[in-house]
Amino acid sequence: MPNDNVNDVSLEMPERISPLGGRCRYNSQMARLVEIHPTDPQPRRIAEIVATIRSGGLIAYPTDSSYALGCHIGDKRAMDRIRRIRKADKHHNFTLVCSDLSEISLYARIDNWAYRLIKAHTPGPYTFILQATREVPKRLQNPGRRTIGLRVPDHAIVQAMLGALGEPIMSSTLTLPGDDGPLTDVHEIEARIGHQIEMIVDGGATGKEPTSVIDLSEGSVEILREGRGDVTALA
Repeated sequence: MPNDNVNDVSLEMPERISPLGGRCRYNSQMARLVEIHPTDPQPRRIAEIVATIRSGGLIAYPTDSSYALGCHIGDKRAMDRIRRIRKADKHHNFTLVCSDLSEISLYARIDNWAYRLIKAHTPGPYTFILQATREVPKRLQNPGRRTIGLRVPDHAIVQAMLGALGEPIMSSTLTLPGDDGPLTDVHEIEARIGHQIEMIVDGGATGKEPTSVIDLSEGSVEILREGRGDVTALA
């Protein structure tokens, strides 16, 4: 006879990976939650994250400031989804999260003085606004100024992701409409936007401040936002 117990769904539910190799159930209608070691990320977990990005998925991931939304640099659809989640207009500033200064040089025009300043503050919780090069798709640039935000996070998971991906991640701080600051807890992220993204990278709690944003695009230093990064030496 068939089993009429409608509460028994164990054979139908997919599984969630834990950092120690165990598995637990998760809702297939929600984002996949991948737990990963914050300072020694497991290569297999990194490979899964990168595969999601390459396939057009939208992820929430930890950085050295707060959680962020990230996707493939060439994925217009994912970028539009970030705008919808954040209720942002076409002037919303995206950031290219880079692995090191050599990638920043590829995507932005940097004078010697700016290079020295950026080098002294990376990796770290800073976003630098610079004039974009031709390598940056126009849809990622500020439409009026042709600038782009770039940063190099000091975070083991992000560096491992970037190393495996081989290119920057298009990113935006995970601050939702009406909130005073970014989300920092994976369970809150799952509850609030888990149905809108493909993956949540659980690397533990992060800080509660976004990056400090430093505009270098006009040949001088302008602090647009004072966040987690210390701007004392820049003021």
